[in-house]
Amino acid sequence: MNLLMTGTSRNNATSSWLMKFSFLWLFSQNCCRASAVWTAYMNISFHVGNRMLSELGETGVFGRSSTLKRVAGVVVPPEGKTQNACNPNTSFGRPKDSETWLALIERGGCTFTQKIRVATEKGASGVIIYNFAGTGNQVFPMSHQAFEDMVVVMIGNLKGTEILRLIQKGVHITVMIEIGRKHIIWMNLYFVSFVIITTATLAYFIFYHIRRLWLARIQRRRWQQLTTDLKKAFGQLQLRVLKEGDEEINPSGDSCVICFEPYKPNDTVRVLTCKHFFHKNCIDPWILSHATCPMCKCDILKALGIKVDVEDGAESLQVLMASELPGILSPNEEGTSNELPPARRSDKRPHMGQHPTFQNDNQPNSVAEFHPSP
Repeated sequence: MNLLMTGTSRNNATSSWLMKFSFLWLFSQNCCRASAVWTAYMNISFHVGNRMLSELGETGVFGRSSTLKRVAGVVVPPEGKTQNACNPNTSFGRPKDSETWLALIERGGCTFTQKIRVATEKGASGVIIYNFAGTGNQVFPMSHQAFEDMVVVMIGNLKGTEILRLIQKGVHITVMIEIGRKHIIWMNLYFVSFVIITTATLAYFIFYHIRRLWLARIQRRRWQQLTTDLKKAFGQLQLRVLKEGDEEINPSGDSCVICFEPYKPNDTVRVLTCKHFFHKNCIDPWILSHATCPMCKCDILKALGIKVDVEDGAESLQVLMASELPGILSPNEEGTSNELPPARRSDKRPHMGQHPTFQNDNQPNSVAEFHPSP
């Protein structure tokens, strides 16, 4: 006899909480449904000539709603060619001298509950259902409606058809069914699939959050280093406070090409590495947005040894300068627009030795540029 074969078949906080709740709920729905499955020892006895033969083995498994008790009786299959007992009018040729008998029914055609109900109504004390053809001696715990004091057992196809052939040849077979061993089934196919999908999902979220933390840490270090570099860099640029008598505030002097306002006494100007100078409040946001001199296009940040993608991080740089470097951008200057105001006509003419140059009209913020003579 073959032994029993059982088949083991920050912005993301809300999403994480929902997924944890779903996991716990589904886990309770699947895992906590684990149930005990009992095998069935079957003592099969039959006469061969003058000899009584018997076979004992852990051949079957009790149904999930079966009564667990010892039962014995003559094995009786349905009459006719159809052995599935799905027809309510199915008859069993039970012996008259036997008080108890067990129905031997083939699986298929209808539900287990329908088969058991037919056998119960015909007076059977137990039901033995054998599996489909081609499944060997594989069995599983059947799910069916509970019937009072009814023993329901599944056996393999090979053993079931063997018993059926002997009965069809006229052999009188009796079977005693006893409770076997208890097995706990914790997992099935659906639960295994659920565990795999859940594990993969959790692994993805863990990897995603770790990656976000790692990138945020790198970004934080980058901004800290950039803050230090900007403090040093802007400290290298000369600041001047214009006074009466300076050439820049003469009526014939130049205006700031960013705001187009003429220089006045007490104005603070910043002198760039290219020696061009502008109002401090104008040039500091300009450098953070464009990184170049408005007049000669000299890369100021590069000249100061700072490598930064200004176009991708212009706003971040300005916020950084306003919050981390208050000495460079005062609070009332944080809202300074980096866009140039519309150019206005001026009657000023360049001094001798000055060469007017113009930016490409297709470039944004194009202004007329005048290079002061050295």
